[in-house]
Amino acid sequence: MWDLIKDLWGFMAKRKKFWLAPVIFVMLLLGVLIVLGEGSALAPFIYTLF
Repeated sequence: MWDLIKDLWGFMAKRKKFWLAPVIFVMLLLGVLIVLGEGSALAPFIYTLF
């Protein structure tokens, strides 16, 4: 896992593509939100956000 993060950071630093960082962060945040929202009591409140 850490190797993937280091490789991704190395790619962004070498090619000056730092605009990818917020995109990846938002995608990870949405993924966590979906996983947590599936089986929790917070699901109705999370679905109202979208």
